[in-house]
Amino acid sequence: MEVKKYGSWIFVSVLLMMSCFSMKKNPETVVLKTEDSNQNQQVEQAPEQKKIKLAKAIPDSSRYTTMILAQGLDEPLGMDVMSNDNVLFVERKGAVKLYIANKKQMKTIAHFNVFSGIEDGLLGVALDPDYDKNNWVYFYYAANDGKWISRLSRFELKDENLLLKTEKILLEIPTQRKYCCHSAGAIVFGPDKLLYLATGDNTNAEESEGYVPIDERPGRELTDDQATAANTNDLRGKILRIKPEADGTYSIPDGNLFPKGTSKTRPEIYVMGCRNPYKISIDMKTNYLYWGDVGPATNVQGIEGTLSYDEINQAKKPGFFGWPYFLGNNEAFPYYDFATKKEGPKFNPINPVNLSPNNTGLKDLPQAQPAFIWYGRLNSKLYPLVGKGGASAMVGPIFHSDLYPKSKYKLSDYYDGKFFIYDWVRRWIMAVTIDSHGTYVSMEPFLQHLKLVAPMDMKIGPDGALYILEYGTNWFSKNMDARLVRVEYSEGNRNPIATIKSSDSFFGAAPMRVQLNATGSRDYDKDDVLTYEWVVGDQKIKGFELDHIFDKIGVYNVTLNVYDDKGGKGFASIQIKVGNTPPDIDIITQNNRTFYWDNSVFNYQVVVKDREDQQIIPAKVNIGMSYVAHGRDIAGGFMDQTGGTQYIKGAQLVANMDCRACHSLEQTSVGPTYKAIAARYAKSSPVEHLMKKIANGGSGAWGTREMPPHPDLSKEDAEEMVKYILSVNDQPKKLPLKGSIKLNSHIGKGNEGSYIFTAAYTDKGANQIEPLFTRKYYTLRNPLVQIEDNDGGNLRIGTLTTAFISYARTRNNSYARFNQLDLSEVKGIKYRIQEHGVGGNIELHLDSLNGPLVSNITVAPGTVVDLKTNWKDITSPLKATKGVHDLYFVFTNTAERQKNILNIDWIYFSK
Repeated sequence: MEVKKYGSWIFVSVLLMMSCFSMKKNPETVVLKTEDSNQNQQVEQAPEQKKIKLAKAIPDSSRYTTMILAQGLDEPLGMDVMSNDNVLFVERKGAVKLYIANKKQMKTIAHFNVFSGIEDGLLGVALDPDYDKNNWVYFYYAANDGKWISRLSRFELKDENLLLKTEKILLEIPTQRKYCCHSAGAIVFGPDKLLYLATGDNTNAEESEGYVPIDERPGRELTDDQATAANTNDLRGKILRIKPEADGTYSIPDGNLFPKGTSKTRPEIYVMGCRNPYKISIDMKTNYLYWGDVGPATNVQGIEGTLSYDEINQAKKPGFFGWPYFLGNNEAFPYYDFATKKEGPKFNPINPVNLSPNNTGLKDLPQAQPAFIWYGRLNSKLYPLVGKGGASAMVGPIFHSDLYPKSKYKLSDYYDGKFFIYDWVRRWIMAVTIDSHGTYVSMEPFLQHLKLVAPMDMKIGPDGALYILEYGTNWFSKNMDARLVRVEYSEGNRNPIATIKSSDSFFGAAPMRVQLNATGSRDYDKDDVLTYEWVVGDQKIKGFELDHIFDKIGVYNVTLNVYDDKGGKGFASIQIKVGNTPPDIDIITQNNRTFYWDNSVFNYQVVVKDREDQQIIPAKVNIGMSYVAHGRDIAGGFMDQTGGTQYIKGAQLVANMDCRACHSLEQTSVGPTYKAIAARYAKSSPVEHLMKKIANGGSGAWGTREMPPHPDLSKEDAEEMVKYILSVNDQPKKLPLKGSIKLNSHIGKGNEGSYIFTAAYTDKGANQIEPLFTRKYYTLRNPLVQIEDNDGGNLRIGTLTTAFISYARTRNNSYARFNQLDLSEVKGIKYRIQEHGVGGNIELHLDSLNGPLVSNITVAPGTVVDLKTNWKDITSPLKATKGVHDLYFVFTNTAERQKNILNIDWIYFSK
């Protein structure tokens, strides 16, 4: 998935249908956007579409009550709801968990052995449509048995036990694990009991030079999406449709994209041309397929901003949906030759052709289908409610009220026929109105009062309630705010909302004192009188607060029940695990914690403490500094590192390639250990020799077993791998708990990259409580910040299409806010501006519009003749400032309140 201020790491921009608004009068075209859209109004898709009048009033959002079924989850990705209201869900690292409704308890019922590098792991789960009769459950996971495959399998789930030995493998998809990203993995069943599986393009997402990954150079096959998403003979970058059979196999239903027997095609393909279709949904009445496709970060200019859209797609029938050639309303990318660095003609959506040498399928592809909804990095004129910034578009269910005739919690009939979409990064839900022909009509915010923390999956249960999985705040981590919640609707007396608050960890040593309270619990019927009850095991304890000591080691379920005096009830549940304390990690630095500069030095000290592991072995603390060239898909930066930072890339390559099938660090397998290899060559310099061995394969050095060749491995990557392997016995070169790192990996690589400094430690586990993992990290970004990347404000953003510049026009009291930036070591602020207006001041305030003023510069008035070239840099000194703050850049000219003051392109924080 594409992840603090990285928005996945997946930034986006907007549209093609806006062509009627743009670019007719002046070749120096400027398209303006307003950065603060009204989020409380319905909007239309296009000017020619009429807004339909809704027959029913929008229900009061306070009639939706949130029940917290479980929290403190570890990367929850997918779920399904059973007929008895139990919820089966999966976590990325392999855990299968079951929420048992009548006990209000969660338990782990199985654990898959999965490869969980990059974005892989246990990715999807779905109950068979006839589960109540056959007990079949389907999972999609990255196998960790030496093969680079992702596997769709069926298992039996009986009496709250998942029987792993009953596995029936339906489908195996070969993958690459060298590069991040895009695994997808959602599974759903349609009303015809056909199974749909979403697969990501599994292509290198980070080395596209501002274009799309269609690198056709020899040895670059893994950076060519034409080999996967646009390949009719490959199952990646697709949505597959199959019919599971009783014996654990599958058959091909009629009506897929390519008829059975068609040369150079896979008959399982229903939809192709997907990048990362992370969530999918089926309309159980129309059988229309919907999915959210997480977009790229390109420098290719679109109608508004860059062609970096996230998409919501609809398939009424099978088709090709464009990636990597088209986005949005079939806006076309140009062909880019990575060898010559030259841009060619744009692809043709009417007759798309895949001429890549890496394509094993048909050359002539089906006509490209446009997206249903699409939006980008800046505010959208078609869909202003979606906001701006990083994005990860996802889809939820289509609600049909008559499918839940006796359900006690079902949504209001107002939402009958509406389609729910949501965004993992922006954390909103929208209800989309669709007409009888399946055409978009409008969208409106849904449940705005809910403070969602990265919504990951959404289902309507048999009880008519809306179930939501929340991933939580931190990426690739267990989060206390990662939750499973149920949203219930009530027409009459509204149920109270129960919320458990605590400043304590839910893990600890015995005896463990836990102080909980019901702060945040409430009832929207204001006259209701609330009472509170805590359930701990067999004990029921009355009161708003719970101060409880768990004397014995074990796992305890704690439930807060909140009652009103009208018979309403709400509840929330958590688990307390007594017997092991999470490690505590502190990263100490006097350097700036937000920015890096050329050849600057990052000084650090890592302090690790753990109550049970009283002696911390430094070698067990994984410390690394990674540089991610584009700062979008940063999964690779969080992989646990060994060795010095100079070999991080090599360590990642070794960990993610097929080397692991025959080699390991210390335990002899089919091949020698890396430590044995390093010991043999300790006194020589065999880098070139070993690089050739990895590339060409061979046998004889360690026995007769042959090592497979790796012809697609670049010379640079092979060198990084060899240097890492030769370093594994070189203890002094491992990154220590305290040290200094010179930051120069970014030089010559543009302004988009970030350094990620990580410190991680997994304790040994204790008292039958699983080992606990803690990771702390800093991300250091380039000190040049584009004005359009602000986190809030009221600027008017313009796009100069002929110069690929987005900039802001400013008036009196217009401002831009950037959240949580560190000003330590920053001595001045440089602005790239045009003196195009009446002139005025640029002020920098801390933490609020009227906060402390730490920088101020006056800009003279002027008139710009050439918007493309008349830019200048000005620098304002900065008062010495320490620590992290929200920064408010305020533009003022009190004498000329309604006129443009100046244009601004970017801000640079000078050391």
